[in-house]
Amino acid sequence: MNKSQGSTPVAAGANAVEVRGLHVKRGKNVVFDGLQLDIPRGQITGLLGPSGCGKTTLMRSIVGVQKVAGGTVTVLDAPAGSSQLRHSVAYDTQAASVYADLTIRQNLSYFARLIGAPRTDVDRVIAETGLEDHAKQTVESLSGGQESRVSLAVAMLGAPELMVLDEPTVGLDPLLRGELWSVFRALADRGTTILVSSHVMDEALRCDRILLMRAGRIIADTTPDRLLADTGAPDPDAAFLALIERDVTAGRDPSTDAGTDGDHPLTRHELRHPPTGPEGER
Repeated sequence: MNKSQGSTPVAAGANAVEVRGLHVKRGKNVVFDGLQLDIPRGQITGLLGPSGCGKTTLMRSIVGVQKVAGGTVTVLDAPAGSSQLRHSVAYDTQAASVYADLTIRQNLSYFARLIGAPRTDVDRVIAETGLEDHAKQTVESLSGGQESRVSLAVAMLGAPELMVLDEPTVGLDPLLRGELWSVFRALADRGTTILVSSHVMDEALRCDRILLMRAGRIIADTTPDRLLADTGAPDPDAAFLALIERDVTAGRDPSTDAGTDGDHPLTRHELRHPPTGPEGER
């Protein structure tokens, strides 16, 4: 779940991440064909788009675990995956990667020792993720949403400079989603750079910056205010649909373009609203 974590600054460039001419293939499918983007430091950047558009592949490329066919990915002024980034970058995957037979506290204590984080971090991340009442429970006894929070807590150990979070709020009820976004905002206010993916479009309004991905391409790089103003839309769902329509009008056909990582045209049904059921529903 964690690529790496720690608290030692690596560099002080304007951007935390710079992607230049990225080419990625999966089998015979081209996921990215010359992708370019920047992610500034100390902000929350939301990576939004339908399932299969390439969000996870981009995140894997940024943390250095994705095989790339060409181009460069620079993270904190070093090549993605470099050993010098081991204590500066945290990666929270969609699937929780913690030990099911250990308690929450045991998991966190283990990972804290592994990365050299202070003991006090364990109590801090338990509190910040709202897991105090479950700290002595084994992970296998938790709901899906609670298990996701344990993974996020592990990613928060050691105060990493960059946190890459792949759909961290999936399966969580609206109240808990709001609480976690408050945590993300507090981290960003302390200088942490956060890249968070989602296909729940209203989460875009919680970000400082928004990247909308479709068929392996960034079709919009904007802010929440500009998103609504530029499209004249009343809400994020309508705004994103307007951007998709512009992309289609411009002649972009996702059936022939890059981004065939299981991607298909974005429709109103894919603009997911947050779940309203019990925590843990997937």
